[in-house]
Amino acid sequence: MIEKRKVVLVGTGFVGMSMAYSLLNQGGINELVLIDVLKDKAVGEAMDLSHGVPCAPAKIDIKAGDYDECKDADIVVITAGLAQKPGQTRLDLAKTNAKIMKDITQSVVSSGFNGIFVIASNPVDLMTYVVQKVSGFPKSKVIGSGTVLDTARLRYLLGEHLEVSSKNVHAYIMGEHGDSSFVPWSHSYIGCKSLINIIKQRNEDLKILKLSFIVMLCLVVISLGFAFFIDFWQYTWALSIFIGYISAVISYIKLVYVVTNVTNFIYQNPKKVFILNNLSSLFIYFIVLLISVLVPIFNIYLCFLGIVIIKIVIIILYGRKPKAKEDE
Repeated sequence: MIEKRKVVLVGTGFVGMSMAYSLLNQGGINELVLIDVLKDKAVGEAMDLSHGVPCAPAKIDIKAGDYDECKDADIVVITAGLAQKPGQTRLDLAKTNAKIMKDITQSVVSSGFNGIFVIASNPVDLMTYVVQKVSGFPKSKVIGSGTVLDTARLRYLLGEHLEVSSKNVHAYIMGEHGDSSFVPWSHSYIGCKSLINIIKQRNEDLKILKLSFIVMLCLVVISLGFAFFIDFWQYTWALSIFIGYISAVISYIKLVYVVTNVTNFIYQNPKKVFILNNLSSLFIYFIVLLISVLVPIFNIYLCFLGIVIIKIVIIILYGRKPKAKEDE
């Protein structure tokens, strides 16, 4: 005989019904019971959800009920409670919701319930503590949602800011679900790379581009000065340097983009991606140098100088990388 999996949801507000909708769509349970102080609302919500059962991945019985239904439930989810009002402190909210949580917990336990409590009522950390103390259940059977929502929001925003998939963002908000929560940035990663190192690297990339632009600008000004005072037709020297530099910038930005995506495991075959990126960069350089040969007004040597400006700046800034020390 297949064991029946039953969940009782106490509270049919926005949070409660969002969870009920998720349970309907993801499956994994056989029975869902909705309980609310407004019984008619619970009945209406149960009817609406039931109409979606034909589209659900598995059959599920959904109904409104009372606390007697908790007796054979595996999990009781509590989302009931008042929302925080403007100007109301979290302490005032805790006093109000603690009374509600106490009454609900006593009603659930008196039914003979011996499963797991999941708490999502605010302030969630205090409400979880109240349920654990009132029920007398071990701590392992009373679970609060904690900072799961905060962490999800953090990962989404980091993904948007860094333009990477939020699934590859590994960062957490710790502490209580409230004003005292914090982010341990030193333990935040994008893929397998430290977030702090990624930010530093992006700053370094920007620094390289800025310095190389200054160098290119100086060379262009010198060549234009030469053209103005000595030979007007040598203004094409500046154009040659500029075209070579632009091709180098395009190749450098492509490389940074590829390295970032490889770090985030976006590519299934990173070796192939690196080879294609290098080949495309060589093709760009070849086209630029070919144009400088075929078009008389361009100078191939100055085009090449423009191409290597970024590489020269990198060598000047960082030189050769020191050899890694052997582990002792």
